[in-house]
Amino acid sequence: MDPLPSEHELTFRQRLSRRFIGKPRDVNEPSIFTKISLIPVLAWIGLGADGLSSSSYGPEEAFKALGTHTYLGVFLALATALTVIIISYAYSKIIEHFPHGGGGYIVSTYTIGKNAGLVAGASLLVDYVLTITVSLSACGDAVFSYLPPEFLKYKLLFVIFLLFIMVILNLRGFKESVTILAPIFIVFVVTHLAMIIWGMGSHADGFTTVVQEFRGNISTDLVTIGFIGVLAIFLRAFSLGGGTYTGIEAVSNAMHVMREPKVHSGKRTMFYLAASLSFTAAGLFICYSLYAVAPVAGRTMNAILADMTFSAWPLGSWISFITILSEGALLVVGAQSGFAGGPSVMANMAIDSWLPRRFASLSERLTMQDGVLIISGAALALLIYTRGSVSALVVMYAINVFITFSLSQLGMIRFFIRNRKSDDAWARHTTIHLIGLMLCITILTVTVFEKFTEGGWLTILITSLLIGLCLLIRAHYKKVRRGVRSLEDITSTIKNGAKTNTDPPNPGEMTAILLVSGFNGFGLHTWLSIVRGFPGLFKNFVFVSVAEIDSGSFKGIAEFESLKKSTRENLEKYVTLCRSHGYPALYRMEAGTDVVETATDLCQSLAKEFPRSVVFAGKLVFKQENPFQKILHNETAYAIQRRLQWNSITTVVLPIRVMV
Repeated sequence: MDPLPSEHELTFRQRLSRRFIGKPRDVNEPSIFTKISLIPVLAWIGLGADGLSSSSYGPEEAFKALGTHTYLGVFLALATALTVIIISYAYSKIIEHFPHGGGGYIVSTYTIGKNAGLVAGASLLVDYVLTITVSLSACGDAVFSYLPPEFLKYKLLFVIFLLFIMVILNLRGFKESVTILAPIFIVFVVTHLAMIIWGMGSHADGFTTVVQEFRGNISTDLVTIGFIGVLAIFLRAFSLGGGTYTGIEAVSNAMHVMREPKVHSGKRTMFYLAASLSFTAAGLFICYSLYAVAPVAGRTMNAILADMTFSAWPLGSWISFITILSEGALLVVGAQSGFAGGPSVMANMAIDSWLPRRFASLSERLTMQDGVLIISGAALALLIYTRGSVSALVVMYAINVFITFSLSQLGMIRFFIRNRKSDDAWARHTTIHLIGLMLCITILTVTVFEKFTEGGWLTILITSLLIGLCLLIRAHYKKVRRGVRSLEDITSTIKNGAKTNTDPPNPGEMTAILLVSGFNGFGLHTWLSIVRGFPGLFKNFVFVSVAEIDSGSFKGIAEFESLKKSTRENLEKYVTLCRSHGYPALYRMEAGTDVVETATDLCQSLAKEFPRSVVFAGKLVFKQENPFQKILHNETAYAIQRRLQWNSITTVVLPIRVMV
């Protein structure tokens, strides 16, 4: 590959991009996968922070829902910790059996069906947009809890600024962003560990009071509202605290960022996440009960708890401030899982034709740039719509999380039942997933029922519209595939010629440079068009292909090498066919993330080697062009043509008609 252009050769846009986002990565570098992947501790920070940061708002929402029945807080602590452990165990099994990422989308697609996968995928996408908005909005709440009330009007602008910073960091690369934000995570863990342990230790005698209050209040409630009434209050609070569990699925969705061996790294990360979240969430519930924390307008319950816990410490007010500041900052780190998981799910759905295929592409920094930008744009719109209200966002958030959770648990139940003959422990695994399914459906049902009119309807509407859009996109791609099926028949009608030409191409003769992608009817149609349309003109043929590195192939060294091998074998088929018909031929290939850039460089190099050459590319054309088709089908051929023609290289785009 040609060396990168020097700084003075770059356009203003390219210089600006490199200044803020960084220089392109070399996909052929032997250690590239090691450089961009995460060890379990870093993955815990980047992906587990979403789950851990949910303790900033999930337990508070649940505790508030108890109303005057706060004596049930201890039971909420136990139920929350147990639920975290069950769901985390279930997702560890998903990591084990579906190690290439995609989480609930992949599980639902391959164990239940494509439509179930679509629902899970659409729910995950909306969920990840909400992950970003909830995390950043809750960060704004935490920070502005310590500022005078008159500053609250600037909270939304502050949150939007944070979103902009996160976009820049994630366009640079997920690992870089995690490394930068790691100190925030460490401060959060240390301060909250101190707050919870000191809070419970210094109020150990308060457990007796909590037990006595429980006995008195439960007896009174059983008489006045009965067991069903108490159970309803508990289930409502437990379900409305469903935001606590958001983020648990992030590890299984973003396995592409894990260091090899991926399964080991993923499961270790899940263990760190489950242990830290269950302890933190349960500890906060217990401390709320011990300190009898009550909501105060304009302040989070964790801020109140921090003040009460550290009040007797030297510099207690400063320690309390740092604790809540780290909580707010961790929420920014928690938004990372939205930027990692969202584009990953979009890429998987694009590969399956539910979304435009460009979402499977990687940028020159090996990030899913288009996915990051779409996810962040949707998050910005939602922030403006809700004015950054955490209460409204959490309701929307929890619904989609548990749609995906439920489908994932159901899918794994079906998976283990189907594979029961090869797995002796299938019954135990199935039981765990069945318990998880019951918990998830309970939380989902209660949340939808309670919060439908308070914003839940909007989540269901947005998700339904996204599902409808995906169905339209897939239907279009199916029509196109049917339209080009006749081209594929060419591969069975064209036979090798009788005489093979083994002569090397003569640089002094007219040469046709063909851009092809795979040995298929599309490429063969282009070759035949040249042979028949320009009889006897071209003496040499050079077949050029780019091994496009996208999210489907960039999962490890084995997948990368397999892609290059497949591309090479397809090109060799073209060369063999062309030589058998009497034409000297050869091929050139290169791996890259940007097809236009890589193909342009290859053609420019070949134009120097073969001065009398013309570049040919094929392009699907439709009888009725519309903007929808332009979004779903890239303009790669025209983009390459424009660049090559600017460099005085003759380039012809041959139309290939598709009747749809």
